[in-house]
This record gives sequence, structure tokens and C-alpha cells, in this order.
Amino acid sequence: MNNILHEIIVDPDFEEGLAWRRFPFYEQQLIVKEGEMGQSLFLVEEGSLRVSGSIAIDEKRIQSGFCDLNPGDIFGEICLLEFLPRIATVTALTGGHAIEVNGRMLNAYFEKNPEPGYRFYKQLFTIFIERINRANQRVENLLAWGLKAHGIDQHLQ
Repeated sequence: MNNILHEIIVDPDFEEGLAWRRFPFYEQQLIVKEGEMGQSLFLVEEGSLRVSGSIAIDEKRIQSGFCDLNPGDIFGEICLLEFLPRIATVTALTGGHAIEVNGRMLNAYFEKNPEPGYRFYKQLFTIFIERINRANQRVENLLAWGLKAHGIDQHLQ
């Protein structure tokens, strides 16, 4: 994803300051907050970030880490096509910098430049598949742990 996004942001037709911006972040800085509205995606260029979400346990909520992001990783893509609530919180673990890409401007660019749009969405689809596979593995592990914790596994064949 890193390569195709860099190709796009160096294109003079994809104007810095309007279509995208590079910004620094600092350790413990909140980058996006779960529930806030957004229509952009982010590319981590330097530093590490943690993706977390609020999980309900009975009537209480806890903040749980889902994954860490490093240079070359993207986040926020769920809000790329529409102005939607963010589904997770992203906080900086270290200092670094990222690129924020305006979704509306990116899609307008793809209307005029379909070939990079095709390559971008093809790569995004690959990232989604990898994330779904990791999520499925986590769910299976949590289910197995829950079954064992409640002694149900002894009744299974």
C-alpha cells in the first residue's frame, strides 16, 4: 500500500494540503478516537501506533488493544468512501509521522486516474483479507479459551 499511496501523493494533481497532509505525532498522542466521524485514511511513515477499541463486559467497558501499526501500515480505511464513525481508537506508542489522505479527494482523483485506483483498491482488498484471517484466528482462540475456562471442552468430541 505504501508504494501506491506514495505514487499518488507525489502526483501534482493530488495536491498537498488539500488532498493529503503529512503530520508529526508524539508518544501517547491520540490520532483518531473510536466513534468520532471521519473520511480519511492514514499511512504510517515513521513510528508505532496502537489500535484499540472499547469492549463491553457485562455493564462495564474496557479499552483493549487490537494490534500495533508500524511504518507502511494504513488505518482509517473504513471511513474512506463515506463520512462514518471511526471503529477504533489509534494512539501513538512512539513519536513519528503519518500521512492523512482525504477520502473524498482520493476518490475524485481515481475518477480521473482509474489505473492507480484499481491498484490501490486491489491492494486494499488484500489487506482486508489478511485482517479478516487474523481476526478469525483470534476469535477461534478466544472461543477455545472460553470453552476450556468453563469446562465445556470435556463434553465435546
